Amino acid sequence: MTALTLLTYIAAALLLQVAAGMGVAFVRTRGQRIGRSEAPIERHAEQAAAVPTGAWSGWREFRVLRKVFEDRVRSQCSFYLGPVDGQPLAPFKPGQFLTFSLALAPQTAPAAKAAERPVAVVRCYSISDAPDPSAFRITVKRAQAPAQHPEWPAGLASGHLHDLVHEGDVLKVKAPAGQFFIDAEVDVPAVFVAGGIGITPMVSMLRWCIQAQPQRMLHLFYGVRHGGELAFKEALETLAQQNSRFHLHEVFSAPQPGDVRDMNMHHTGRVDVELLRATLPHGRHRFFVCGPPAMMSSLVPALGLWGVLPQDIHFEAFGPASVPPVAASAGNTQAMGVSTPSGNTFDIHLGRSGRTLQWTGQDANLLDFAERHSVAVDSGCRSGSCGSCETRVVSGLVTYPHQPDADMAPGHCLMCVGVPQSALELDL
Repeated sequence: MTALTLLTYIAAALLLQVAAGMGVAFVRTRGQRIGRSEAPIERHAEQAAAVPTGAWSGWREFRVLRKVFEDRVRSQCSFYLGPVDGQPLAPFKPGQFLTFSLALAPQTAPAAKAAERPVAVVRCYSISDAPDPSAFRITVKRAQAPAQHPEWPAGLASGHLHDLVHEGDVLKVKAPAGQFFIDAEVDVPAVFVAGGIGITPMVSMLRWCIQAQPQRMLHLFYGVRHGGELAFKEALETLAQQNSRFHLHEVFSAPQPGDVRDMNMHHTGRVDVELLRATLPHGRHRFFVCGPPAMMSSLVPALGLWGVLPQDIHFEAFGPASVPPVAASAGNTQAMGVSTPSGNTFDIHLGRSGRTLQWTGQDANLLDFAERHSVAVDSGCRSGSCGSCETRVVSGLVTYPHQPDADMAPGHCLMCVGVPQSALELDL
């Protein structure tokens, strides 16, 4: 091959890359992961190349096609969403989520009641089914007031969706995004660990795996208080009966009579490393974990202490403070180091309001700091993923304990995970 021929091939390849880059919009958001080296989903990539991407920027209107309660106590409701414009849906990686802008009515939100008009809030909800060309499905659990503070309001967004959003209503939705999704390494068994409503991305990944990776060994550990809280119960148990390579484990912390029927499938207590160690076959596994803060803060570090490599631990947390650093066992020296918010004192100047506040290190991030000082900041995921809290930094430095998943414009920061490294002036 001559030098001229080689240069011709290189130029052609570059032109193809530029053309491909112009035709695809990439959105990165919520999922938190340890290790980012896994291969993309091969079949998903083939599908994306074969059909229009359907991706969109900004908000797009979706109509609620169906509402279906998924558990016996009717606390978890699925919403099937179809595009109002009739255009194709965006292919997504199983485990990703959608971002919603919800207009809360005055009767449901204190801020809206005070303003006497709807107030928009941003929320992220995992897609709870394998890719379907006709509709997205999300499943939302009605949030209750914390047990230790029953006087606090229940979940405003989840209550709004359950009580005031009906079939035929239209919602504003951003394209699927997130870095918590299944991988393509079929030779490594996948272990899905879900607590409560953390089951939603697991169902999406599980159903896709059964269709696209039928040879892969799959294990699901699903922790709830009792059988009445099991979402997708019949569907999951049917999948387990029909697929010999899928093993379902339902774990009850406060079982009711009749919950524990099959000692191979039903367990009492909580999903912890002891249960995983006693149940899983020996060998390497890849873990996907999603659940409430108590489960995440104990289980994810414990997997590292057990000896699971960081690249085999993937998790989605309900907020950035849910998961502490993964500790390394004696044989696992690859655990990521995670910095903590600085204890230094910095002046934080808010350019638009003219206020100057003092950062002392007592807040986990700039969003918590702003809210404690009654500074209004748009927010959604609270984990550095949806980009709703992106704020321009006029001067100063912001650092992050974990690299955020959401992309930012130059000179901007994500308030929900950022902490100051110097005095700041923010465009607030």
